[in-house]
Amino acid sequence: MIQVGDTLPATTLMEYHEVEAEGCSIGPNAVDVAKASAGKTIALFALPGAFTPTCSAKHVPGFVEHYEHFKAAGVDEIWCLSVNDAFVMGAWAREQKTGTKVRMLGDGSGDFAKATGLVLDLTTRGMGVRSNRYSMLVKDGKVVTLNVEGPGKFEVSDAATLLAQAKA
Repeated sequence: MIQVGDTLPATTLMEYHEVEAEGCSIGPNAVDVAKASAGKTIALFALPGAFTPTCSAKHVPGFVEHYEHFKAAGVDEIWCLSVNDAFVMGAWAREQKTGTKVRMLGDGSGDFAKATGLVLDLTTRGMGVRSNRYSMLVKDGKVVTLNVEGPGKFEVSDAATLLAQAKA
């Protein structure tokens, strides 16, 4: 499993944009993790799936709500990762009203989750292999803090916990 001090895995995530912007077509667009995290402080959180109850009701809304506080604490970007495709993540971003506050990044094949060792096997529940629920603070591509949830829990990967770590 990835640890504090490790570099994020050299993988590619996918992102869907609702509107075309400079350098970003509507999508899906490939996001090279190493390039996208270079020189930045990122509040990254991952979860088992888009549109799932805890993820939709608590996890994403907390990061949207605390966006300005993360910026004030020196965080350049907030990333939400899930083992879903970019189109699902784009639809979820629209439903969650993340706008430009949270980058909703699809790890469609679970490559990032596998490379970090943070996979959650939900095949017996019909959901396949997903990402565990966690959050991490990343500086220049390196993990500074890591908060991994226990099975079925939502206690340490929330926005308030990561924000306190970003302020420290």
